[in-house]
Amino acid sequence: MLETLISSKTRVKLLLKFFLNSNTTAYLRGLEAEFGESSNAIRLELNRFEEAGMIISHTDGNKKLFTVNTKYPLFSEIHNILLKHIGFDKIIETVIERLGEVRVVFITGDFAQGRDSQVIDLVFIGDGIDRNYLFQLIEKAEKLIQRKIRFLIYASDEFNSAQWKTQYAAALPLWTNIK
Repeated sequence: MLETLISSKTRVKLLLKFFLNSNTTAYLRGLEAEFGESSNAIRLELNRFEEAGMIISHTDGNKKLFTVNTKYPLFSEIHNILLKHIGFDKIIETVIERLGEVRVVFITGDFAQGRDSQVIDLVFIGDGIDRNYLFQLIEKAEKLIQRKIRFLIYASDEFNSAQWKTQYAAALPLWTNIK
């Protein structure tokens, strides 16, 4: 869908990279290796994004690092469009809200790092989650979004340990029910 609206594959990759997880930082050569595209094409798009105020940059030694500008007026809208493009909104609707006592859901793996993938990795934290029902809902969500979903479930007390918080510190929170 997004590729129909935005003809530049490089632009789509950069939008996913920066606007899915606002903590993402990247530099030109790293993006070149990750995307498998020429640095020229990536540089042009980065310059356009920076001129538009969508991303900001700073230097670290001899590297110019880029990150999303969360103060960009359309940041939330672009972020939500990308979530819908990937299908996360459907996951929330069809899986999370009907499971019971889910406290937090994290996106890990490629998507947490701003890379598109055919596999979505999720970590559910909560108590009394009906695993059989979750399996059924995951199957339905996979058909809706046409991607595979891999997941882990932790009880709330398992997640409270420092080890788990450290392991998933770079994860992207998808949904939370912590008051």
